[in-house]
Amino acid sequence: MASDEIEVPKEVRPFMLDDAEETNLGQKNGATRQFRYGNLHIREYEDKYLVHVDKVDPRIDPLGHLIRDAPEFLIGMASAYWGGKKIAYEVYKLQKNKPFAALGASVTGLVASVVTGYMGYSLVKKLKGL
Repeated sequence: MASDEIEVPKEVRPFMLDDAEETNLGQKNGATRQFRYGNLHIREYEDKYLVHVDKVDPRIDPLGHLIRDAPEFLIGMASAYWGGKKIAYEVYKLQKNKPFAALGASVTGLVASVVTGYMGYSLVKKLKGL
């Protein structure tokens, strides 16, 4: 959601909400730390804060957050699963009579899942930026 973020330089206003919780939930995007305060997501960098509001608080509804605020992760995971599974199955069918066919299909499926997952993630991320 980089296009919806507000940049707050630290020298202008060094702030942090007293009740904000430091969290690992969310993409750090190079931030040193990140915090959540309700639906507010705050990333702290050396010289600034980047702040945006999520539609759903991931601490309360993780799946809802993925669907509404970060669909690229769901699409990436689904693409990885289906792409890897399909390619592993097809490779196994072609090589099932050869030694180590299952291992070869598994390795090929793993590589395919990384590639297809990244492609799905990247596509949705680019579409969100439009």
